[in-house]
Amino acid sequence: MKVFGIAGWSGSGKTTLLTRLIPALVQAGIRVATVKHTHHDPAVGDEECRALARAGAMECVVASPRRFALVHEIHLDDAEPPLDWLMGRFAGIDLLLIEGYKWASHPKLEVWNPSLGKSMLAPAESSIVALASDQPVATVALPQFHRDDIAGIAAYICQYCRI
Repeated sequence: MKVFGIAGWSGSGKTTLLTRLIPALVQAGIRVATVKHTHHDPAVGDEECRALARAGAMECVVASPRRFALVHEIHLDDAEPPLDWLMGRFAGIDLLLIEGYKWASHPKLEVWNPSLGKSMLAPAESSIVALASDQPVATVALPQFHRDDIAGIAAYICQYCRI
């Protein structure tokens, strides 16, 4: 199983990109699953998780500091499950797309929306290997895509992950 992430600040368009990217990957014959990090309380039937499943993800985990869905309650004294542990839950998958987990070490594409007024992650985070934005960014020496270039992003992820 290959692992690739989609990172960015809240509201940058990560889930929107994934719901458009997953069908392109599935159409190419790739079995996709997702892990989505959230600061909200995920529940069974979480709308964003359902959207990822409708897009074609075979499995989806939504995780927060207090719960992850497949709903599994985490007691107050227990820590949030580590990403590596969550990743080990998947079987029969070609590509695990991880949404969020900005600071984890897996390779990621950053979705950057300058209108949010947040700094770009890429200059400080070495695990960012590509950038998706609505406009080119001259100060970043990474492969760049328009956020609507779903075919290009899908092709890049497949090439990067060698699938």
